[in-house]
Order: sequence, then structure tokens, then C-alpha cells
Amino acid sequence: MKITFLETSDMHGYVSPTDYSGKEALALGAAKISAKLKELRSKAEGPVITIENGDFIQGSPLSYYLAKEKHSAKELTDLINRMHYDVQVIGNHEFNYGIDYLKEAIENYTAPVLAANVLNHTGQPYFGKAYTIIEKAGIKIAVLGLTTQYIPHWEKPETLKGMVFESIVDTAKKYIPLLKQQADLVVVSYHGGFEKELSTGEATEALTGENEGYALLQEVAGIDALFTGHQHRTIAAKINGVQIVQPGYRGNHIGEIQLTVEKNGDQAVVVDSCAALHSVEAVKPDPEILSVIRPVEAELESWLNQTLGEVSGDMRILDPMQARIEEHPYVEFINRVQLFASGAKISGTALFNNDGKGFGKTITMRDVITNYIYPNTLAVIKINGAELRSALEQTANYLAVENGRIVFNPAFIHPKPQYYNYDMYEGIDYTIDMSRPAGQRITRLDFQGKPITLEQELEVVTNQYRAIGGGNYRIFRAEKIVREIPIDMTELIAEYLKAHPVIKAEVNHNFQVRL
Repeated sequence: MKITFLETSDMHGYVSPTDYSGKEALALGAAKISAKLKELRSKAEGPVITIENGDFIQGSPLSYYLAKEKHSAKELTDLINRMHYDVQVIGNHEFNYGIDYLKEAIENYTAPVLAANVLNHTGQPYFGKAYTIIEKAGIKIAVLGLTTQYIPHWEKPETLKGMVFESIVDTAKKYIPLLKQQADLVVVSYHGGFEKELSTGEATEALTGENEGYALLQEVAGIDALFTGHQHRTIAAKINGVQIVQPGYRGNHIGEIQLTVEKNGDQAVVVDSCAALHSVEAVKPDPEILSVIRPVEAELESWLNQTLGEVSGDMRILDPMQARIEEHPYVEFINRVQLFASGAKISGTALFNNDGKGFGKTITMRDVITNYIYPNTLAVIKINGAELRSALEQTANYLAVENGRIVFNPAFIHPKPQYYNYDMYEGIDYTIDMSRPAGQRITRLDFQGKPITLEQELEVVTNQYRAIGGGNYRIFRAEKIVREIPIDMTELIAEYLKAHPVIKAEVNHNFQVRL
């Protein structure tokens, strides 16, 4: 008998095949996923189990609008219910809009929602379910749900109050033997990825515990298939005899693992297996999903088209890499908004990806939300000069020199782009000299016209993700926060534009990056 598992992950609130910047008919979105799932179910030989692996209710202008204007994810959770998943897993971005928002979403889902390694103070699963057992054609299949343990490094402590995040390896070691006693097959759905190169075992990132998929398959026996996500990669492979998949980003692929099972008395044995990825590029969107989401998307379009301000000059981003090494008016603008909102004298921000286009002559809400893509709030941290210098040395590591040119360090592009971890500051004057060794690249660091001393205390505003150490900036920690601005950055930008309806595209070139 063949049992087919179909997985989606990291759809991030994209439904129609658009990125909401004006591009249509793209190869993404839940409407295309729904149509492809129907096709794959109809063609499958034997039973089919569908898994939604997390990060669905956050990440698109649509999901932002629902959270901030409608205060409910019901339109999105209803879509998932219509797509008839057998099981769901909580992703890290599910926490971004607060615990109440997440709990409401979970209550609205009809499929079981799993998170075995997110525990309460008694050591039990905080959200109630660690696993589910599904019976198909007389075969019992256990699905263990896990999520990256690194969430406390990204979220506000109050959002995670009462939660303990355990390593997925430790959790799997506890559950897999128990599940082998209860089910014929045991599969793992993990909202996380791989910390090492699959073929060589060489580390591809700092081994922080954010991604533990490789360690899981090295240290835990008894897993029949592994479904992953979080890194937005497209993977279909086999490690240690276990088929694995990771189905991309924004609903551009479906991951499939097929297990061929023979029943031998009371035991089911996997005699063959394969893994594959299915693109949605040539798929027509499911008309049912489109019709359900159409009313709220019409509201969204009106909201996105509202005019917020105007630009005097040119604030378009034509070359994102150049905007990182030579101060760009858009970056300067974001830092000035942060300074305005916080009252701090120093600000740090990042150009989150290479998709943002900056602002044209007229700024709409669409421009704001497609450039500033994360639901960040701000925090002011108090650090000393030595800590600021250390942070700048770390941010300099995201650059590299290739063939006489400064480029974004390839080590932080593959396997997952980390453009959001390269910070640019306002309120200080500094120079990054790429001809010098790592750790010695900051050759100038001044504040208000004077060199910053190692002991000098400074207040710096940054997004809350960075303020608590996101991006492995360990010099920043929650206890260094002296005040918070609990308003979403997108709202702060809109408020700034109300106070300054015409903004100048200007820079003061307070930082330089040299070869």
C-alpha cells in the first residue's frame, strides 16, 4: 500500500497569486495550493495525509490588514479549514501578533494543531496537543508536531509568558519511542530547518538551536518521514534513510513524501519511499478560495491605496546592495522615524530583503507595507560604547569582498538570506573598512562629534527583534531595554507622514563602507 503525505509550510498569509505590490498571476498563494492539493489527492494511489507546517497567519499585507484592522485571523483560518488539512503545526511567526490572536486562530482551526516542544510550567504541551494519530486503511500514522525552540530570541517576553521551549531533539527522544508503540508509522512535522549541509554534515550557520533538523535525524531513530520549513528552502532528499521535504515560501510548492507499506501481521513495514516537490506555477487558482477571500481583499486594496504622503526628490531603491554600503534616503527615513518615535539619539535599522523598491513621488500604505514587511515594534536599549562597537563589528561581517567589490556575504545568503541582520545606523558617524580583518573593521566611531569611549552609555532605538538579540546579536538582551514603543512600525511610519506630509529624499552620509 502507498501512503502519500502532502505538506505546505510558510505560506505567510498569501492567498491570491499576488504579492500586493501590483504583480499579479505569480506562482504563489493558498488559492493555487488548494487547487494543486485537489489534483494530487485525486491522482494518489492509496490514502493521503495533508500537513500544514506553520507560519500561515502572518507575513503578507493581507494578514497584516486582518490583524491590525479586523483584529481577527478568521478569514485565513477559514481558508485552511476549507483546504481540509489533517494536521497543523505552529510556526514561529504565528506569535507575532500576540498570544490572544494566536489562541483565537487555533480555536478556529478544525484540524488538530501540534507543538510538542512548547511546554507549560508543568512540562505539558502548552497548546494542548503534542501529536495526533490518524488511521487510514487500517494503518495507524502518528504525526509529531515540533517548532523551532528559538522563538524566545524573537518575541517579547510577555507574549511567551508561561511557555518553555525545549530542543526538538530532546522532545523527539521522549515521544518517538512512545509513538512507535501506538502507531505503525511515525512522521515528524517540524517548523524548523537544517543547520548543516545535508550531504557533508558541515555547519551552514551558527549552531544556536534555531534549526535542528540535521541533529534530529542523526540522534533520533524511528522517524519514517520528516517534514520541515522555516528556512523557505525547496528540498526533497533522503538523510539516514529518512525522506525529507521543505516546500519553499509563500505557497510556491507542495512537498510530497510517499511511503510504500507492507503489513506483516500486526506490523507495518516501510519497503520503499520517495520525496518530491510540486510547483504551483502552472496551476490555476482554486475559484472557491478566491471567491471566499475576494470581499476582504477588496477592502484591503482600498486600504493599501490610501495616500499617506509625498516625496521631494528620489527615494526609490534601484540597487539594494548599493543602498547597504552607501546610505540611501529610504534607510535614512526609517531611522528618522525611529528617532522621532522614541526620543533616542541613535537608531539602527536594516533593509530587510531585496524586494523593497523604496518610495515614489506619492507614498501609499501599499508602499509602506511592501517595504517595511515585518510587524515590528520599537525598543530603546541602553548599551555602552564597547557593546555598540561590537554590534557594528558583527554587522560588518554581513559584508564581504569578491573580485574587488563589496558584496553581501554569501555565508548569510545560503541556505537562507539574512539581509535583515545587516544594520545601518543614524546618530553616529562610523566607518567600516573591509580591508581589515573581521573584528577590527570599525575604524571610526563618533557621537556628536567626539569619539565614543568604551564605557560611554548610549541609548539606541532599534526594532524589538534586534533589541532582544535577534540575529544572534548577543550583546543586546531584554534586560538592556529601558523603554518600549508598543506601536507597530507601520503605524509609526503612517503617523510620521501625517506630521510630515512632504518628506525630503536626503542623506547625511554618516557611515561609510570602504574597500
